Amino acid sequence: MTSQVRGIQLARLLGQWHALPGRRRSPDYAALAGAVRGLLADGRLPLGVRLPAERELAQALKISRTTVTAAYRQLRESGHLASRRGAGSWTMLPGNHRVTSTGLWTPLDDVDMIDLGIAALAAPPELMPAARAATEDLPRYLGGAGYHPTGIVELREAIAQSYTERGLATSPDQIMVTSGTQHALDLVLRLALSPGAGVLVESPTYPNALAALAARRARIATHGLAADGAGWDTDLLLGSIRQGRPKLAYLIPEFQNPTGHLMAGELRERVVAAAHAAGTDLVVDESFVSLPLDGTPVPPPVATFDRHSRVISIGGMSKPYWGGLRIGWVRASAPQVQRLAAARVGVDMASPVLDQLVAVHLLAEAAGIVADRQAQLTVQRDALLGALAQRLPDWRVTVPRGGVTLWLELDGPISSALARAAEEVGVRLAPGPRFGLDGTLERFLRLPFTLPAAELVDAVGRIAAVRYDLDRAARRQWREPTVIA
Repeated sequence: MTSQVRGIQLARLLGQWHALPGRRRSPDYAALAGAVRGLLADGRLPLGVRLPAERELAQALKISRTTVTAAYRQLRESGHLASRRGAGSWTMLPGNHRVTSTGLWTPLDDVDMIDLGIAALAAPPELMPAARAATEDLPRYLGGAGYHPTGIVELREAIAQSYTERGLATSPDQIMVTSGTQHALDLVLRLALSPGAGVLVESPTYPNALAALAARRARIATHGLAADGAGWDTDLLLGSIRQGRPKLAYLIPEFQNPTGHLMAGELRERVVAAAHAAGTDLVVDESFVSLPLDGTPVPPPVATFDRHSRVISIGGMSKPYWGGLRIGWVRASAPQVQRLAAARVGVDMASPVLDQLVAVHLLAEAAGIVADRQAQLTVQRDALLGALAQRLPDWRVTVPRGGVTLWLELDGPISSALARAAEEVGVRLAPGPRFGLDGTLERFLRLPFTLPAAELVDAVGRIAAVRYDLDRAARRQWREPTVIA
């Protein structure tokens, strides 16, 4: 069944599309069509969504219907919109696009793109030896069916041990292995969230978490994070839980994506207490917990303060190790893990045994691998910060103490326009609104420092060039940007 976006909803997503820098010579219909393509490019507008009728959108945007008609026609011509008389118009994928490693849709001819839309590292050198060792271990499992809904015991033991070493005593029965952190979140939402239930999230936050919540038809409320190093406003966060009493709250306390903030230990304890009093379950995303930089100490896990099984922790191998190794996990009470396993059987049965064995060997060498990753990320972060200070000194950023991303405050509400312009010079960006709701955060941009330093410096140079171009007269033609599923 095709979903539909109403005129007022699309108007909020479009924001100040008509007042963006660098489009003084562009007709309004071309600017509107370009803005819609931009929403498709960064995932705020999915494929297969029916757009509002021309009259409805014209009324919502307070423009003429002729302008909307011309914009829709241009979108049909570019392959981003399909229309059928009497049925409406819905977004679609142009035929000259493909799926990238990020899951986004992109033109076939962009193989040389510097992709700053994804925040993940290439595989470490230890991966190949781990894979060879895993194949030698595999025969032990070949005599059975190969289905392990909670994961093979060796991996669950290794993950449980990592929690215990962080000060949170954990048994293998409290661990469920999943096919990545996103899969872990999806399973938890299937178990803990009914359609229409209230959910509290940070703003900004991880966009794929927003997508997962939207798929569950959750009622999303947000708690705004400060752009500076303060991060969470204690009174506001606790008040949002106590007064809103959401069914679930999704938090990223370690080097929050995208801001890089680290939640203090005292606030963690108070959040758990507030959640218990409000009847709120906490889903804690620990994707970046093993990547502190500059010797930053990490407070105890949020679940350390849980006495009532209110905290469900999720994590995975993607950030410190490799995204291609689809291994994630859930840490919860043993009964919750069994309920998750029962729900999982109707989805994907189990994670691949060979991948789990690779993960076992990587975790056995975690100390060395993670130390190398931290050193690599520190060099790349500092290179990116230096390039930004030199080329874009008006942009503001708080240096993160861990994680893999910078959250930049720009010199104007230009994030979406900048992302579209950067595509033309071979740089893919993740604009601020992708990390929030309803077209907000146009003054912000996420930049990961997961690419080699030379590529990051090159990318900043290209971004700086198009940033200054935005203040000049616009180019006469709009390029068709990337489309996201």
